[in-house]
Amino acid sequence: MLLLTLAFGALAVLLTWDFVRKRQRAATLERSKISGPLSLPVLGNGLQALDLGAENIVDWVEESFRLYGKTFRMWILGESLIYTKDLKYFEAILGSTTLLQKGQLYKFLRPFLNDGLLLSVGKKWHARRKVFTNAFHFNVLGHYVDIMDRQAAVMVEKLRGVADGETTVDMLPYVSLAALDVITEAAMGVQVNAQSDSEFPYVQALKSVVYIQSDRMFRFLQRYDWLFRLTCPVLRSKLLKDVRVMHDFTDKVIRERRAAVEQAKADGSYRPLSLGDPEVGRKSQMALLDILLQATIEGQPLSDADIREEVDTFMFEGDDTTSSGVSFALYAIARHPQVQARIYRELLQVLGRDPSTPVTQAKLQELKYLDCVIRETLRLYPAVPAVGRYTSKEIQIGGQTIPAHTSIYLVLYFAHREAEFFPDPLAFKPERFLDRADSEDRETFAYLPFSAGPKNCIGQKFAMLEMKALVSKVLRYYELLPRGPEVKPMMNFILRSSSGMNVGLRPRRSS
Repeated sequence: MLLLTLAFGALAVLLTWDFVRKRQRAATLERSKISGPLSLPVLGNGLQALDLGAENIVDWVEESFRLYGKTFRMWILGESLIYTKDLKYFEAILGSTTLLQKGQLYKFLRPFLNDGLLLSVGKKWHARRKVFTNAFHFNVLGHYVDIMDRQAAVMVEKLRGVADGETTVDMLPYVSLAALDVITEAAMGVQVNAQSDSEFPYVQALKSVVYIQSDRMFRFLQRYDWLFRLTCPVLRSKLLKDVRVMHDFTDKVIRERRAAVEQAKADGSYRPLSLGDPEVGRKSQMALLDILLQATIEGQPLSDADIREEVDTFMFEGDDTTSSGVSFALYAIARHPQVQARIYRELLQVLGRDPSTPVTQAKLQELKYLDCVIRETLRLYPAVPAVGRYTSKEIQIGGQTIPAHTSIYLVLYFAHREAEFFPDPLAFKPERFLDRADSEDRETFAYLPFSAGPKNCIGQKFAMLEMKALVSKVLRYYELLPRGPEVKPMMNFILRSSSGMNVGLRPRRSS
């Protein structure tokens, strides 16, 4: 009994010390000249900010910017947070070579991404970043385009059943499965055929894990692991099971690919491909996984665990982000017929009248106006609506003191909508990106759909090619029509719409 009493006493002292320490950080934040909502003892702003749900966060952040200015602070159960759309913060943080640690909300990605490129820092991140540059070499991208075009063709065939000109079609489910087929083959060199079999265990598990972890961010009883364990044991069990399904599948693919390499070495048929090799880009073995299997860091090959966390990271970043960008683009194009007509003229000019003709990397790069349309889509609807960093020590930005152990979230969604840099900011105007002078005059950090600085998106060329491949294929077969409700953006890791990304589809005469 005495031991139990001492244990509870020690725990109470530890919790009190931890709370006081965190409250001191919050007090420093409140003295930083950054305004924000009034916080309550212990809970801070938890009751105001949590349990809103992802579907209400955009409106809540917008209202907070209106009330408190371009930057506001919060404190939630010991977490110090800053949200900003101020470019001086963007430049100071994204341009830094030391502020590389992700914000606290990224902890929800760690159960299935572990310490991959997105979440790692320091020496490990730097070494892995070098390895990844080979995966996005110009020669390798050409092979990925073949995959993109083939899976886009499957998608337009799946759309035929709803392409009657009247049916309201939420494009996200179709695009998401196509993007998953692309990224699985590009990352692992295997075909899961998600568009034909959406019940495939890996497909189901990935979608489930991303949904659960994204939703937890804005649920008070799920945000913290100990509360999640106590209040949602069934959901937590499902999360752990789905993570195991994903990891087991990736591990199996890695083992089989590594065994094939070892067998090829044993029988003398193995020849590692270098980036100067003319076969690069024409062989399916140049998936990301194969590049990682050949890679060494300080003379040592990557372990299976190392490779899995990088493949899983590529899967996460390459699936949902592309799905968001393509779906919002199709939604916007459907509601701007002049833009659609101009894209289609360009498609006929560059790709010809036969919609089944495969595209190439070179042809996609010739689609200059479509490129502008996608960039304007990513301005209004950035696939990653906010980027977070974590301060390990106190810093100064623009005369304001940011205490150590603060998560700073750069809200791209609202920064991209500042009239100072984008006149008539809520209008969809792809022509903004045709005028080179306008682009050069614009502030460097005013438009960041792929982030910036040392931790910018290393796969942005891949992403742009894939978005152009999927959008162009749909428009070659179908005319897009405005149907269904307008989008209602939801903000979590990836921008979504609670009302869907809805269009109508009418087959073009030539298809």
